[in-house]
Amino acid sequence: MTDGMSPSPETADETPVGVVLNESEIIAPHPLKMGSIRWRICALLFFANTINYMDRQVLGVLAPLLQVKIGWNEVQYGYIVEAFQAAYALGLLAVGGIIDAVGVRLGYALAIGLWSLAAISHSLARSAFSFGVSRFFLGLGESGNFPAAVKTVAEWFPKKERAFATGIFNCGTNVGATLVPLVVPWIAVTIGWQWAFLFTGAFSLTWLLIWWSTYTSPEDSKNIGAAELAYIRSDPAEISKKVPWIRLLGYRQTWALLIGKGLTDPVWWFLLFWLPKYFTSEFGIKLEGLALPLVVIYNAAAVGSIGGGWMPAEGVKLGLSVKVARRLSMLLCAIAVMPVMLIGNVHSLWVAIGIISVAVAAHQGWSANIFTLASDIFPRSAVGSVTGVAGFGGAMGGILAAYIVSHVLQHYHTYSGLFVGAGLAYITALLIIQLLVPKQDLVRHS
Repeated sequence: MTDGMSPSPETADETPVGVVLNESEIIAPHPLKMGSIRWRICALLFFANTINYMDRQVLGVLAPLLQVKIGWNEVQYGYIVEAFQAAYALGLLAVGGIIDAVGVRLGYALAIGLWSLAAISHSLARSAFSFGVSRFFLGLGESGNFPAAVKTVAEWFPKKERAFATGIFNCGTNVGATLVPLVVPWIAVTIGWQWAFLFTGAFSLTWLLIWWSTYTSPEDSKNIGAAELAYIRSDPAEISKKVPWIRLLGYRQTWALLIGKGLTDPVWWFLLFWLPKYFTSEFGIKLEGLALPLVVIYNAAAVGSIGGGWMPAEGVKLGLSVKVARRLSMLLCAIAVMPVMLIGNVHSLWVAIGIISVAVAAHQGWSANIFTLASDIFPRSAVGSVTGVAGFGGAMGGILAAYIVSHVLQHYHTYSGLFVGAGLAYITALLIIQLLVPKQDLVRHS
């Protein structure tokens, strides 16, 4: 396996590879109409990520209430978060390779089946320890989500559309995080907090049935047209040999993604699990009042997710190379996060909401591009594995962040330093990526 250069993926020759048209299609007087089956697949991924973040975010929104009812302290809550992160990290070591081996249809189904049952099991928890057990299995199941989704995009989209498709499905995380504060407080107050976990777990099982009954690969789909299949396979042919994740650690490209996510994913985890507690402790907002601030913030994140996928595509249209367009988009996102370092000096709720909204939008724009960077520099056969390895780095960073956040809050009762670290994470990550992968060269393996 050696490193090498390839044509810019988003400007590559669009001549179909390995697609044979029948005689009637060859002599047709009009061009074949492009289909949109791939965007229906993207919609499935969008809803999967919406449900994924609903299951994940319920505990964060209910944390101020459950801290009183269950009686845990900041450090114990940190252990609950760490249990999720540890399982997520362990799962990512293996799940990418499993998905590469068994395919996304079965791999995604196994992942969402496990996390659905784990989400439902939260309704039975009555102590910090039992919540930790439920979070562990939730993290184990959810570790399959992004490797499966990124690999599905690699199977169904040419490289020039992958950033935009990734931005769309990743937008589902923000929609899920937005729906939870709108619905969960009402459920908790009206019929009990246990029902919030039951309802979201049921949504996951419903998606599983739809996925299993409808998903196929492009080549096996009965609905796809020859023109759309040719478009999907318009990138240069790739070697399809599987790559064990342990071999991926021999490449600097893998380390660039692992470190990049290891530094920046913890910022998202911090905001996801501690933002409701931050608003409660710093501004006195009660459970019923969390909806509006969180809805504003996660709607901003949704805009950032789609915008992050749109920016590099527009850069390519303006004549930039894929590398320059991708890195410039990531630089803009890194700069947009930095004002969050000022949060410690902000005493207005809506000024804080505005700064955090820009930061989460920038994070999601960054996330769409770092996910797509994996499919830019690795062949399709390795995308699931390398995404898993990179996600492992993000989860390990999340474990460390959860430990630091919980102990800082327990002993110093301030969020100021935590937001400073968050603001510096992205620019540091981008510098490391640039040093390790200066040319965005494609990994080739034999």
